[in-house]
Amino acid sequence: MPASFPRNASRRCWWRNPYERKAALTYRVRSADGRRWLAVSQRGKIKGGSPVFLLHGTPGSRVGPLPRHGLLYRLGVRLITYDRPGYGGSDRHIGRRVSDVAADVEAIADHLGVETFAVVGRSGGGPHALACAALLPERVTKVAVLVGLAPSEADGLDWFEGMTRSNVIEYTQARKGRGTLAAHLAPAAQEIRDDPVRLVHTLYDELTDADREIVADLGIRAMLVKNYAEALRRSPDGWIDDAIAFCSPWGFDPADIRVPTLLWHGEDDVFSPIGHSRWLAERIPTAMVAIQRGAAHFHALQVLPDLLPWLTGATRTPPLTTGRVRVPG
Repeated sequence: MPASFPRNASRRCWWRNPYERKAALTYRVRSADGRRWLAVSQRGKIKGGSPVFLLHGTPGSRVGPLPRHGLLYRLGVRLITYDRPGYGGSDRHIGRRVSDVAADVEAIADHLGVETFAVVGRSGGGPHALACAALLPERVTKVAVLVGLAPSEADGLDWFEGMTRSNVIEYTQARKGRGTLAAHLAPAAQEIRDDPVRLVHTLYDELTDADREIVADLGIRAMLVKNYAEALRRSPDGWIDDAIAFCSPWGFDPADIRVPTLLWHGEDDVFSPIGHSRWLAERIPTAMVAIQRGAAHFHALQVLPDLLPWLTGATRTPPLTTGRVRVPG
């Protein structure tokens, strides 16, 4: 069973963390096997709101980038985020697969008294959101994936086509094993811990014009810096384990998903190329796919707030009219 919060501990901000928003309630929750702690945050309309799990990207953490607290409250959204094992305040889960996220999300939902919920995953959170939809069909009401990845063994997909050089190198190293990938990522993670702005600057040369326009916003840059700093503040383990999980069997078949599913992708994405969402759309029977022209990877940050009414059931269809949308059936 999920552990109860210690009686002598505050439910709010259980550790001193300069990157946590004041609007958030932060918890630690035991994993289903009782062996690990998971760092969890809630924001928005925590009492009486519609629960939505937001699964962060790679590298990433529970602290962002996120819609503003006031917007979440007005939309009636109870947003739940957590650090995947090895990131931020969550203990590492050695040898984790993408499918292992389902047990963690279920343990968090049980601890918070949440019966059913929607799930949205952005970038590296996309495969994990699909795992929840496939493995928790009685609890997940809807799922959205923004600029996600397909399985590395996807039949008929050139997995690296259109992908930026840094990601090709990272995932190629991941396929060679943890030791090789750790030697590649550990120095980069240390540099980011020393100067979190570095990753934003490093990415800049590989950004498309559309992404540069998004990242030029000072508010978004600040959220990205905070996110990367929290993600890697203890170790690079979460980043390394994510990459290896993406390049290994996921532990479930996306074709088994039966809950309403939205796949959104910017047409010019070079970090998670558009072919990945197209492949998934052909195999998930309940999938809607929205491809937005003139958008790329980081545009997903702007799209998320527009999706929240659909995820909570406040609207029947997602308000994505730009680009091409295919609805199943």
